[in-house]
Order: sequence, then C-alpha cells, then structure tokens
Amino acid sequence: MITMTGTRKTRATDGSLLSPQRCRAIFSRLRAANPAPKSDLNYSTPFELLTAVMLSAHTTDKSVNGATARLFPAANTPAQIAALGVEGVKPYLKTIGLYNAKAANLVALCRQLVQLHGAEVPRDREALEALPGVGRKTANVVLNIAFGHETIAVDTHIFRVGNRTGLAPGKTPAKVEQVLNAVTPREFRRHAHHWLLLHGRYVCQARMPRCPECVIRDLCDHEPKTPAKQARPARVTVTARRGPGAR
Repeated sequence: MITMTGTRKTRATDGSLLSPQRCRAIFSRLRAANPAPKSDLNYSTPFELLTAVMLSAHTTDKSVNGATARLFPAANTPAQIAALGVEGVKPYLKTIGLYNAKAANLVALCRQLVQLHGAEVPRDREALEALPGVGRKTANVVLNIAFGHETIAVDTHIFRVGNRTGLAPGKTPAKVEQVLNAVTPREFRRHAHHWLLLHGRYVCQARMPRCPECVIRDLCDHEPKTPAKQARPARVTVTARRGPGAR
C-alpha cells in the first residue's frame, strides 16, 4: 500500500507511488486480460515496422495504416523508397500529419540504411537513433517488437497511465521510462510497453477514463473514479473566480 505522511504520499519503490506488490499485481492483471498483446500498426518486416512507427508521431495508428496500405505495395524496402525520392513518397503520406517532413525523413532514413547498414534495420539503439526521424521512443518500439529487447517506449498514453495510476510518476517521458524500468518485474518487461499503451488507448483514456471497465481500478492511485453511469455535464461558462478554499 502507499505510505501516507500527513496528506502527502511517499514513494514506495524506485520512484513509483505504489508498493512492489501493487506494481506486480497491475502487470499480472494486464497480462491476464491480454496475454499476447500486439501493435495496432500493420507491418510484416522490421523495416515496415520502423517506417510505421516513425510515421506515427502526432498521428493515429489508423491513419498510418491507411498510408502504409498504399505505400508498402508500391515500395516496402529501403532501396525502393529511396528510389521514389521525397516527391514520389509524398502522395502516399498526404493523409497523415506532418507528411512533408515525414516524407523527407523517410527517404533520408532509407538512403542511410542502404549506405551504412546494407539496407537492414540496425539492432542497437545508437544506430537506430542516428537515423533521420528516429528518436528514443521509436527506437524503443523497434527494439522491443522487432528484436525482442526489454525496452519500454513512453508515448502519450504510457505517460498518462504512469502518472495517473501512480505506477511511474514523472514530469517527462524520460523520467517515466526510468521509473518503469526500475519497477517493472522482469517477467513482464517484454510486453510491458504494449500492455500500458493499449490500456491508455482503450481504457485509461485522457478525457474520460473508463474506470468501471478497468481491471486495475482498485490498484490505481487516480481519484476520482469515473462512475459507471455518468450524465453528460451541461456546458457552463465560469465567470467568477473560486475562493482560496474552494474545491
């Protein structure tokens, strides 16, 4: 349980607000609910995965899947996409956000893969993060899904779940990742990224978390819980400031 000092919570283990027992119980339940989690992105090779993850920044997976469904039948290797060039790639990506910059990054990434890596996706973080358009989050996803590394990529969903539940509080994705790496039991590390991401995307949603359906509701540090039946609130324009003691 969380230790309380007055009204303040003390961190129970390695930066988490939860005890090791609660951390383990959270992952146990997420695993039981989804024993073999899979990415929502469509791909068939490590290169297709790298491409899809890189394109997914600031864009929904559904939009990326629509774009790659058009792109991959025409070009799904580094050499083929490099041959298309930036202007040749843009029409395939027009339905996703920031497509101009992403087209340029994708072509530059493909050229670098051909020139430096024999058209193969590298299996180490340093080489991945040196590729155009590839940051730590993308590298973590590729290392985890394509190559089985026990990495945890912190996106907006995992950042929210980590902070909201108390499992891994942090003001930056890097801090949340650090805490998750410290508190996630080894047996759950392989799929921790997917369990937390999917939980944030479909249950622990930003505006209206689906607490009544949540398998870790009693282990979560978030208050208040969303009631099972909640009336849609009326639109109210607040014109007066609350007093200092108001809640």
